[in-house]
Amino acid sequence: MYLDLDLYRREVRVSSDPLVRLSAIDFAPEHPRRTFVFIHGFGGQAAQWEFQLQHLLIENRVIALDLRGHGLSDRPDSGYDMPRIRSDLETALDLLGVRGQFVLVAHSFGGAVATDYAAAHPERVERLALIATPGQFKLSPLYAIALHLPNWLLAPASYFPGRRLGAPPSVLKSFYRQNLQTWVGWDEFKRLRVPTLVIRGHRDQVFERTYFENVTRSIPGAQEFDIGGSGHMVMLERREAVNRALDRFTAGEEQQSWREQPSSATASRRAASRRDARQVLRDERPWLAHYEPGVPYTTAVPGIPLHHLLRSAVRRFPRNPAILFEGSRITYRELNHQTNRFANALRGLGVGQGTRVVLLLPNIPQMVIGFYGTLKAGAAAVLIPPVIEPEEIIRQVQESEPSVLVTLTAWAGLAQQIRQSTRVPHVVLTHPADYLSLLVRMARGALKRRTSMPGMFYWRALLSRESERSPDVPVAPGDLAVIQYTGGTTGPARGVMLSHRNLVANAMQTRHWMPKAVEGGERFLSVVPIFHSYGMTTAMNVPIALGAAIILKARFQALDVLKAVKRYHPTMFSGVPNMYLTLGNYPGVRKYGIASIKTCISGSAPLPVEVQESFEKLTKGHLVEGYGLTEASPVTHANPFGDGGRAGSIGLPLPSTEAAIFDLRRRKSLVKPGHIGELAIRGPQVMLGYWRDPVATDAVLREDGWLLTGDVAQQDGDGFFRIISRKADMWYPDKPGRPAFPRDIEEVIYEIPQVKEVAVVGIARRPFAFVIPRGERPSADSIIAYCRRRLPPQLVPRFVVFMDDFPRTFIGKVLRRELARRYEQHGKNG
Repeated sequence: MYLDLDLYRREVRVSSDPLVRLSAIDFAPEHPRRTFVFIHGFGGQAAQWEFQLQHLLIENRVIALDLRGHGLSDRPDSGYDMPRIRSDLETALDLLGVRGQFVLVAHSFGGAVATDYAAAHPERVERLALIATPGQFKLSPLYAIALHLPNWLLAPASYFPGRRLGAPPSVLKSFYRQNLQTWVGWDEFKRLRVPTLVIRGHRDQVFERTYFENVTRSIPGAQEFDIGGSGHMVMLERREAVNRALDRFTAGEEQQSWREQPSSATASRRAASRRDARQVLRDERPWLAHYEPGVPYTTAVPGIPLHHLLRSAVRRFPRNPAILFEGSRITYRELNHQTNRFANALRGLGVGQGTRVVLLLPNIPQMVIGFYGTLKAGAAAVLIPPVIEPEEIIRQVQESEPSVLVTLTAWAGLAQQIRQSTRVPHVVLTHPADYLSLLVRMARGALKRRTSMPGMFYWRALLSRESERSPDVPVAPGDLAVIQYTGGTTGPARGVMLSHRNLVANAMQTRHWMPKAVEGGERFLSVVPIFHSYGMTTAMNVPIALGAAIILKARFQALDVLKAVKRYHPTMFSGVPNMYLTLGNYPGVRKYGIASIKTCISGSAPLPVEVQESFEKLTKGHLVEGYGLTEASPVTHANPFGDGGRAGSIGLPLPSTEAAIFDLRRRKSLVKPGHIGELAIRGPQVMLGYWRDPVATDAVLREDGWLLTGDVAQQDGDGFFRIISRKADMWYPDKPGRPAFPRDIEEVIYEIPQVKEVAVVGIARRPFAFVIPRGERPSADSIIAYCRRRLPPQLVPRFVVFMDDFPRTFIGKVLRRELARRYEQHGKNG
């Protein structure tokens, strides 16, 4: 798995006079096995360690510093002597919160800095690895002559062997005169009292060979690894060999007996303590033992706003397709320019930090552009389902008090109604064809004469006059990013406040769950509505975090989706059970190339086993069931994509996610594995709260960070979770007594071949079964008789009602409360 390490950059101020800030890549998961600190050499930079960082970050905290004058750090005019450089290192480690021992890895002159530090602080350095570090830095004549040339002449020579120089000539000269030229390490090496590994490239000719060969002999008990076929930049030229050497060096106690001294016993105790802490974590979270290889126990959350995920994709894959929509193609560079234009347009309309922008849109390019452009402007995006009743849309708009409403020209009448009722200052109208060719726009009526009124703008005209440069708006990770309205299945829809950190965390957690996903090489079929939290994360934010192409579909129509599959060959698909069921049953589905889809996540509703198995047979890929809720950004659980998944289960909590089952009545005490209770979640993806509703927030969000989900669930001994029911959907057949759950009855009725779909609702403390038949309809008496043979009397349906379809939410969930409302009188009379 590859991550964009620049997302994890931090800035630490190591000096105020003069001002010096060092840039540090710091990937810091919750419970690291070890901490590794990497120091580059003369003319290097932190990014040169990318292969070692990527290799180690799954289980460890990894830190790579840009020394002063190098990389992205400040470049003062002075202070390049060894005492100042060591002071920078000490201050940076303190500000980064590095506690206890760590493994120190250094290259070339960074090895001199590391040696100086380790000799002064042996209690802090668990192990020391010196790569291509000589005892003296006597440059070959060619390099020495170069450092005496004028800066203007050296500037074009910007490439060091195999890698771009990380510092300008002026810095290199100061560094050389004040440090390299005077440092002699032989006596310093003899002072080392930490386990040390010396790695050198067999063909390294930057310094005289004898200065490399004598290093190992000068360090008491040092190990040596001479890597063939490599020169000075050995960690880049033979990265796998260097990684293996570091693995062996830090592996276990059997390889730690490099010399028998009292300090080695201390190291043994500390290593055992690390293993104990790791085991304690696994004891507390039994699901960790069942993670797929390559999935970390915890994940570091970058301290960035959400739109920096887009910036990362643009930097790495500017020409790759970001959006594929109805034959049009938008690259990541073009997407970035469009989001900047929209952000600048919003700023021109007076939108600033703390304001809100309503995006009342389906899955079209303008939804993605509007979403990230809103965040770049410093505002919060309000996502409202456009398919709900107009009265509810107006209520949600009025409640969120936006400055701008963005919607379709086809819904101009609704926009006018919303504006009259809510007094939203500005309305932006767009057409789904705005990013298609001119001929297509003409054919679809996107160029028809439009009406105008004060405060109303048209998308293309509004963006055409704006700059493509990103607005300079400071956005903090804790700032409000999204107000996402819930589906309202069990009560009135509430606005869930999600911060940038919430959404970044959930995107990275979900991305970590797919360790085999290829950065810049995947294509996501995005049919799940982005205005729903499940679609926002899995169909937009995760693909952008991966630099993947997003195949946008404005609505789910089986034939249209299959044609898109045949045209674009998606590799990943996040959907809901009904989508997988419909596609799996479509005649001749294989001829559309559906086998290109290798990874699928099902959410929003329970995934029937037969649907999962049949779809996996079609695609030869993996379809796994997951779980989430808007209040958790939304993904909290998923089954492993390998062979470790369990049918009927929502799987395991994602990295850095805690899950527990609380007693249904007391809601405070935990229940034992196997017992039923209310599912609770704790993690960085848990919401800030409900928009302007502190009472509702306090009812579900405890002071200790636990979010009570309202779902009745069960955890087995291995840490797999199973959803039983919504608390609002259970009922008590007897008072007092044990609760009854719809799923217990539904699972039995699903066994009847003539039943396509079933929903059970408790009405007047009695179960009603609502059935959608498959083919020939069974009789109600036969269903009840079957249930009598399989269920206790109190769970046998009182009535069976046949329907063509159920009332559903826009995402496909059955509205059980609507079924209960329709048939409540039957229950009272029956």
